[in-house]
Amino acid sequence: MNHTVEKRVGNNIRILREKANMTQEVLAAKLQLHGCDITRSAVAKIEVGQRHLYPDEIILIKQILNVRYEDIFDTGS
Repeated sequence: MNHTVEKRVGNNIRILREKANMTQEVLAAKLQLHGCDITRSAVAKIEVGQRHLYPDEIILIKQILNVRYEDIFDTGS
């Protein structure tokens, strides 16, 4: 994946998480409850484009934040 795209997707996740009034810690905990082995630090790295997203994480983030895939993957192009 293109680094610019990863940064944009990560930023989208941060914005969506904040709109849901959720901390990185809470998002990580909810992901863990659904079987994802992820930490708050990993969520932070995703949000700044320093860590790749796995398909199962994307699916769960969409469900937990109650958003559309289009909201996560909007790259502004």
